[in-house]
Amino acid sequence: MSASLQPAHPARGPGDRLTGLFWRKPWVLLALLLAPPLLWLGVVYVGSLVALLWQSFYSIDEFSGMVVPELTLKTYAELLRPSNADIILRTATMAAAVTLASAVLAFPIAYYAARYARGRWKAAFYLGVMLPLWSSYLVKVYAWKLILAKEGIVTWAFEGLGAGNLLNAVLAIPVIGGNSLSTSYIGTFLVFLYVWLPFMILPMQASLERVPATMLEASSDLGARPGQTFRHVILPLAMPGVIAGSIFTFSLTLGDYIIPQIVGSSRLFIGQAVYTLQGTAGNIPLAAAFAVVPIVIMLVYLAVARRLGAFDAL
Repeated sequence: MSASLQPAHPARGPGDRLTGLFWRKPWVLLALLLAPPLLWLGVVYVGSLVALLWQSFYSIDEFSGMVVPELTLKTYAELLRPSNADIILRTATMAAAVTLASAVLAFPIAYYAARYARGRWKAAFYLGVMLPLWSSYLVKVYAWKLILAKEGIVTWAFEGLGAGNLLNAVLAIPVIGGNSLSTSYIGTFLVFLYVWLPFMILPMQASLERVPATMLEASSDLGARPGQTFRHVILPLAMPGVIAGSIFTFSLTLGDYIIPQIVGSSRLFIGQAVYTLQGTAGNIPLAAAFAVVPIVIMLVYLAVARRLGAFDAL
């Protein structure tokens, strides 16, 4: 009689059994959560890089134009040809120049935002830095194409200030000059600098905010001049942010192919060479070998930065 008064135990559904399994074996839930990102990272991301690296060891038959699926270093040897080596050197030089200029320009902006900006000024800083990132990449590049054109606002401003001859003298400099800013390396450099500057400001500002104000006061109390405080206190403590920002600006400049295609001369950068070789020329092994170059440069850069202790404070 008493057993009949007890409520019937509800039947266990699939959800209950699954909950019980996760409770008894929590590693199953952890494996299910990690499987999608690991699958994406391991198969799609790393797998595509391995496939790219593998293709770079193939070669192309000079007579038939077909890819020869035999492992060889012949394609990498082609990178040492003067025309191909010029492309690599040109791209690396531009990336280094953009990174250096970004660090110089970003530091006072980031320092002001980290040490002095408060309230609305802080919000205005983030809005000013992030706002260019919310617009289309192509729109910004084409806008700069118009700004730097021979009939653009920059040329008009120089002529209005009576400095037209100065602009012409700069454009007459060999290699970096051209018919106008929009067809010169100077114009390419300016657009790279504008597009990637926020990626240097933000990590640098985050790094400077972690510098204790008490250390600056202690440096001043000990008689250090502002320049000495900058060299021996601020700059070493801000170096992790500088390195983080330089990784962004350097790698993004190395791999970009749209900016030099729209603004600049007809001389190729690595990204343009990859696009041309795999598309128009159909030389996929050489395109893959070119694509490996930025990866190798960044690995060397990171290794040198780590050896110099740039990551110790991260």
